[in-house]
Amino acid sequence: MALQLHNSLSRRKEVFVPGDPARVTMYACGPTVYNPPHIGNARAAVVYDVLYRVLQRHYPRVVYARNITDVDDKINLAAREEGVPIAQISERFTAIYHRDMAALGALDPVIEPKATEHIPRMIAMMEKLLASGHAYVAEGHVLFHVPSFAAYGRLAGRTREEMIAGARVEVAPFKRDPADFVMWKPSPDELPGWDSPWGRGRPGWHIECSAMIEQHLGETIDIHGGGNDLKFPHHENEIAQGTCAHGGKLYCRYWVHNGFVEIDSEKMSKSLGNVLLVQNLLQRFPGEAIRLALLKGRYREPIGWSESLIGDAKSQLDRLYGALRRLRELAPVGPCVPNEAFAAAMDDDLNSPQALAVLMELVTRANVATEEVELGRLKAALLGGGYELGILQQDPERWFSYAATGAVDVAKVEALIAARAAARAAKNWTEADRLRAELTALGVVIEDGAQGTTWRTA
Repeated sequence: MALQLHNSLSRRKEVFVPGDPARVTMYACGPTVYNPPHIGNARAAVVYDVLYRVLQRHYPRVVYARNITDVDDKINLAAREEGVPIAQISERFTAIYHRDMAALGALDPVIEPKATEHIPRMIAMMEKLLASGHAYVAEGHVLFHVPSFAAYGRLAGRTREEMIAGARVEVAPFKRDPADFVMWKPSPDELPGWDSPWGRGRPGWHIECSAMIEQHLGETIDIHGGGNDLKFPHHENEIAQGTCAHGGKLYCRYWVHNGFVEIDSEKMSKSLGNVLLVQNLLQRFPGEAIRLALLKGRYREPIGWSESLIGDAKSQLDRLYGALRRLRELAPVGPCVPNEAFAAAMDDDLNSPQALAVLMELVTRANVATEEVELGRLKAALLGGGYELGILQQDPERWFSYAATGAVDVAKVEALIAARAAARAAKNWTEADRLRAELTALGVVIEDGAQGTTWRTA
């Protein structure tokens, strides 16, 4: 079955046809690193991780890029509030994001570009837009002139008035049109800034993604992903920039957007005080259970987070791992790939609930089957389907051991890591090794790097 995806631009399900089947390109908007990731961030990461896995089944090479936004006014504010350098904020929360997404079983993207490493490319793209009349300079700002792009608003499906209101753009006297958006703005000495033809400044959010896509994936990409909240203005602005910078060339073939995570039927938000941080959830639940809970609904629809949702996911994993534990002594028969029913579900716009139902049916069959060959085939199908959902890849005994001991005590882990750092600084290698062993006994893997020590559960 051919892979079908719902294209937000056409508002319908379409057969996926890449520009080059030998090199499929996908870009997903990653985190702005000024705070720990919440469950909404996690849903996006899990959805595009699953899409990446499905694409790998169909194509020999998939280039998956997920960016890090490490220059932003929110990062500046966080640094000012803590009284630390801006880079310290972005590096700290990048490490936390990596740790938490790894705990949820997300694969590393092929490319993870950082905005700050692509300033020259952003400047070059803005120079193209200025030369073609799609942008202008005003009071040290570079702005995209929205009326110059007739297709603006197609992705959002909004009227001009709705877009101006929804963009919440700054009302500034130097704008030629209220909808025009900033691609470059001046920076005072106390904020990050780079030299440019328009003076010292820093980029706007939208130009960052367009420039990183151009540099790493090309002028036209196959898939662009992100949350529903990014359709407008971020992705709409990306389309305008990328299309106009490349002489009208198609920017992206398929736009894929995931739904929100809702708490008590309301979108999660800081103002409502209902933000669920991944690191806090990991203190209570296995990362694999959190991941499966996020996949129990169709990715395009909102999903209501609740104790029953995560409880159901945990129970289903108990059944799945229970079957694999019973089949432990049997080798898989054939390659560990999804069976036809599972693949058909995932190829139907990532229908993960139906795919999960297929896995549960395999468990039912494994409970009554007696022939070793059949049981071996069922094991292969369970492992293959599990890989595509990002589950069932650990030893069953480890899963059930987790269930007995509970989640890692984050505060205790952080205290042990701090104590080990102090021991290393004092060159007390014996104590440092002892503390590492204690962390290992807790099921924690630590990694020492230039930016300090990060950790994850094994």
